[in-house]
Amino acid sequence: MKNKAIAAVAAALLAVLTGCGGTAGGGSGGRTVTVYTVDGLEDWYAKRFEEFKAKTGITVQAVTAGSGEVASRVEKEKANPQADVLVTLPPFIQRVASQGLLTSAAVAGAEQVPAGQRDAQGRYVAMINNYLSFIYNPRHANPAPKTWDDLLDGRFKGKIQYSTPGEAGDGTAVLLQLQHVLGEQGALDYLAKLEANNVGPSSSTGKLQPKVAKGEILVANGDVQMNLAEIDKSGGFEVFFPADAAGKRSTFALPYYAGLVTGGPHADHGKQLLEFLLSPEVQAKALEAYGTPARADVTPAGPQADKVRAALAGVDIWQPDWNAVLGKLDADLAAYKKAVGR
Repeated sequence: MKNKAIAAVAAALLAVLTGCGGTAGGGSGGRTVTVYTVDGLEDWYAKRFEEFKAKTGITVQAVTAGSGEVASRVEKEKANPQADVLVTLPPFIQRVASQGLLTSAAVAGAEQVPAGQRDAQGRYVAMINNYLSFIYNPRHANPAPKTWDDLLDGRFKGKIQYSTPGEAGDGTAVLLQLQHVLGEQGALDYLAKLEANNVGPSSSTGKLQPKVAKGEILVANGDVQMNLAEIDKSGGFEVFFPADAAGKRSTFALPYYAGLVTGGPHADHGKQLLEFLLSPEVQAKALEAYGTPARADVTPAGPQADKVRAALAGVDIWQPDWNAVLGKLDADLAAYKKAVGR
């Protein structure tokens, strides 16, 4: 994330997804709230933000990019905050909080989220649950890849791409998953071998989906929520979880975390938006985007919930210690860049 050109970051972040014009920060002084968010929930946000405006009269202005990029922007704007709410994946939400850039707040509804998915100091809380996954194009990747070793096969040369660890939350998750499966050095050795098939860096996981659907690449990383939502909308690929040498498939929870930015220009509006997104009614609608409600008292039900359960059937789910991950993240990313020659 630090080695990306500032201009490229700005261009990605200035794309306003919803709202009635204006720039990030709502300089017009109207009833607005600005959200910096990781990609993957665009369609779901559009509906929820319209509902929020109808209920409160507050217009939501959303800016989207990779997990690391939106976190970096909040950090760069420390002296003059422009966002009110940050939504990003771990460990980036923990990193921003550790710098004092997220406010401790008693947000109604957060108490219904399991303790393991909310900050003890009230700085951030899981909004929608999600899981690391991979996708492949069934028309061209035949036979279908099933294991990590399959992805090293020469038939995938120039046909695999994963989002970059340190820039994208899902990309960082790939590194963590491989550490879990192969150990720290084993993960680096594997990713060094995978470079022979890897197209190259990508700051956004969402941009890989259309590439797989078109057959430009055959395999990419993703997450269950975003992947199932895209399959429902346009198809073109299938979800899988690479198995280890013993045939075991595993993944881990990768929630969309949300928090209030310290010194945000519309802090009260930001809190209202978070409470709206954590309300039982809105949490129940998480399944419209194939996300799982973060609130423990909202039970997933319906065809979307069935598809999420089917995708995860037989997959072992483990839980990272995100504070420990954050503590060694810089060293892990430096080792990763060295291993892959970047």
